[in-house]
Amino acid sequence: MKRALRVLRRNGGRVIEQARRLFLPLAARTLFPFARHTVVENASSERGAPDFPVHPAAHELMPPVTGVHRRSIPRSGETLPVIGLGTWQTFDRDLHGGARAELAEVVRLLAGATGGMLDSSPMYGRAEAVCGELVAGLGLRREIFLASKIWCHGRRKGVRQMEDSSLKLRAAPVDLMQVHNLEDVHTHARTLAEWKEAGRVRYIGLTHYHCSSYPRLENLVKTGGWDFVQINYSMAEREAESRLLSTCAESGVAVVVNRPLWVGRLFERVKGKPLPGWATEIGCRTWSQFFLKYVLGHPAVTCAIPATRSPVHMRENLEAGTGVLPDHRLRMRMVACIAET
Repeated sequence: MKRALRVLRRNGGRVIEQARRLFLPLAARTLFPFARHTVVENASSERGAPDFPVHPAAHELMPPVTGVHRRSIPRSGETLPVIGLGTWQTFDRDLHGGARAELAEVVRLLAGATGGMLDSSPMYGRAEAVCGELVAGLGLRREIFLASKIWCHGRRKGVRQMEDSSLKLRAAPVDLMQVHNLEDVHTHARTLAEWKEAGRVRYIGLTHYHCSSYPRLENLVKTGGWDFVQINYSMAEREAESRLLSTCAESGVAVVVNRPLWVGRLFERVKGKPLPGWATEIGCRTWSQFFLKYVLGHPAVTCAIPATRSPVHMRENLEAGTGVLPDHRLRMRMVACIAET
């Protein structure tokens, strides 16, 4: 035990995973009482990936979040909840023991909003297969909007990859198939149009994670034929506000926001700072809700997909999609608040 404590002092949180493997979960939580606090603050790729998984018993069967706002997909009029779920890093896991229960609860909470987007990619390791297994196992296919991506060069490889994604997701059709980071976009555009016409995918889209690609995205949006664009947008990455968001709105293209918490780095800007009192005007009780409501306040945004594997954070994120969303005046006040920290 003394040796374990010495290692703990040197290596911080990394010893927690070792403890989990050596002792029963209850014993590990007793020996390391700070572990759960660490995970609650960091249990998502947006907030920083944890070393020690949240014990599922603490989050089983949370009540659903009601009153989540919905926005229309311009091409069809179908509506989506404004909060969905990304899976980069967070769903690349073996489904055994606590991991299955934890992720299943996250998916169940998403489904409680009815039609929430669950976004994945072949780039994300095991995430597609994990999504498919959980959604099918919970019997929630009708309650989940499944999205994935093409991440390769060449028509044949693209077709094989989409077929593989459909099998892993256990979805036919896949609700949304996107060209990941504009990879060989013109080749895949023709294939996607054919698949949409044949009913193998319902919607088609484009994605990127960096503002340097906004001019290409804008040009592609203007050509027509695309239903969705997925981009990075947050209080720290506001470049999309200058042109791209308005171009999407004018072209009737739905906007999905990745990195709405700037991969967790926004929390560093407000570390140790209390929420401003006026944040209660829009129903914020945490900084993450403050950041998410800013993104959702833009009328061109259809939904945001913060990634998490924590049921606590999934519920917190969904709550950000309820109540009052900030107008332009209040959004500018939110920006000024962050600039002052």
